[in-house]
Amino acid sequence: MYAVIRTGGKQYRVAPGDVVKVEKVAADENGAIEFGEVLAFSGEAGSVAKPAEGAKVLATVVGEGRGDKILVFHYKRKKQYKKMQGHRQAFTQVKINEIHVDGKTYGPQA
Repeated sequence: MYAVIRTGGKQYRVAPGDVVKVEKVAADENGAIEFGEVLAFSGEAGSVAKPAEGAKVLATVVGEGRGDKILVFHYKRKKQYKKMQGHRQAFTQVKINEIHVDGKTYGPQA
């Protein structure tokens, strides 16, 4: 059982029990996050379907941080122009708890 969600301009394939690093998102005071934009889901092996309205994925925040530094280097030859810039993208690490699709709830596998 898995679902495809969209958050932060990216798409992620998630299943109950997975720990995923997503773009930084705000959580409530309990550390819970609800992803409402579910693009597809698979209830059993070999089938993928588009969910009805109201499908959601519930997760909790495990941690937050910043990724590795990415160096951006601009260079124009013969013009004596060089510029280096660094960037570290912020992320939120979440653990997927449940997937609610079409009136059914899928939790972690025992």
